[in-house]
Amino acid sequence: MSDPAHSEKATLDTDRPTDEDDDHLSDLDDGAGCTEIWEHLSERRAKAAENADD
Repeated sequence: MSDPAHSEKATLDTDRPTDEDDDHLSDLDDGAGCTEIWEHLSERRAKAAENADD
């Protein structure tokens, strides 16, 4: 019989983000909230779309 607590922990560990996964958030201050993150990502998308049009 498998240990459910052990298998859950293994799943959570593999889903944990790495430093590479959050590089796009490096410009944000520690403690930034949902609104700041949303605005930051929206600005990045807008700049990327603007650069794609050029």
